[in-house]
Amino acid sequence: MKRIFTIVAAVMMAVPLIQAQESVESMFNKGDNVINLGIGIGNTLYTGSYYTKGVPPVSFSFEHGIVDGVLDKGVIGILGYVGYSSYKYDYLGWGYKYSNIIIGAGGLFHYPLVKKLDTYAGILLGYNIATAKEFGTSIGWDYNATSGGIIFSGFVGARYYFTESIAAFAQLGYGIAYLTFGVSIRL
Repeated sequence: MKRIFTIVAAVMMAVPLIQAQESVESMFNKGDNVINLGIGIGNTLYTGSYYTKGVPPVSFSFEHGIVDGVLDKGVIGILGYVGYSSYKYDYLGWGYKYSNIIIGAGGLFHYPLVKKLDTYAGILLGYNIATAKEFGTSIGWDYNATSGGIIFSGFVGARYYFTESIAAFAQLGYGIAYLTFGVSIRL
């Protein structure tokens, strides 16, 4: 988590230097609406030698630009987010199937650094709904549980626009996955 905030701070301090080098237009503006569909790499929820993936980390988010002109060309956006992932712990035919649904909202700060590239940093506050279901031969217990908890995430990312409305994105941070790739569609 400290690394992410260090990266965000470094990007924010570099903005005036990059701005002085070239003038680029913002790819995200006040009033813009963008849908992101992503698939994640790097499990943030379960690790260990007996864990295997079920459904890879997938996410859906919707973003809306609400304020522009921040630090000259910066734009602030709000975000709605849903992520899902499932994993299985299997030890000699006995174990648990886990699933996680993360629902959250957040804020993002977009600042143009390179032409056709929408660069941003953000935070997410959400709720993790976790379920566990036992399978296989056990010692007589039938363990099924649902729990949850508040999550907080910081992230940085970029979208490269191929057309006016279609972009590819990559996002680094802590959420349903450490690294998420996907497609963005501007509505």
